[in-house]
Amino acid sequence: MRRKLVAGNWKMHGTLQKNAVLLEEVRRGVSGLGCEVAVCPPYPYLGQAQSILAGSAVGLGAQSVSEHAFGAYTGEVSAAMLLEFGCRYVLVGHSERRALHGETDAQVAAKFEAARNAGLVPILCVGETLAERQAGRTESVVAGQLSAILDRFGVAAMAAAVVAYEPVWAIGTGITASPAQAQAVHAAIRARVAARDAEVADGLRILYGGSVKPQNAVELFGQADIDGGLIGGAALVADDFLNICLAANR
Repeated sequence: MRRKLVAGNWKMHGTLQKNAVLLEEVRRGVSGLGCEVAVCPPYPYLGQAQSILAGSAVGLGAQSVSEHAFGAYTGEVSAAMLLEFGCRYVLVGHSERRALHGETDAQVAAKFEAARNAGLVPILCVGETLAERQAGRTESVVAGQLSAILDRFGVAAMAAAVVAYEPVWAIGTGITASPAQAQAVHAAIRARVAARDAEVADGLRILYGGSVKPQNAVELFGQADIDGGLIGGAALVADDFLNICLAANR
């Protein structure tokens, strides 16, 4: 059985003072849980998080990574730099990076490769906009985003990765895909990977990332192909985040 993963994406939130309280509460609260837990704070807070979480069961992740190993790329952060701060995970292709920074499927694939080559676990984010869903293009959009990785690196690359399905229309809107809607896309993702390698597909963890809250986490995580969550706003409230982690532990 796949071990569930709950990863908190802080986005561009946090202060040193608030972080210290939140991280200490999460560190204490996840002790003894069977699911994996990780937090992805903004770059400037990685050192603080590394220090507070040292020796704990909480993994550390980053919100993005450069496709370049080093060089004249002002403002970029390499995979090697993330490793020095104790990161295990890194998000690649988050919908906000695609929309606000124009990251293409090819660039996301390059970031995926940079993370994987460095020994980080890439969390590949895929998902459709509201217009794409209304046009009936959900599965084709997600399939294209997956194919950017599968066609370039082969299905074996997914054995050391995580996928997060994040319907763009459900991020930060308070709207959540129904458990059935989310499960349908997760099942389609797994089937697409299984068409190339059933064993890799069976072991692949696919997270749901669209307004997960304590109130809906149990039902969402109870679906056959939903292996945890990529949590946004609720990850900034210790009680909410811990209750979501408890839901993944059932």
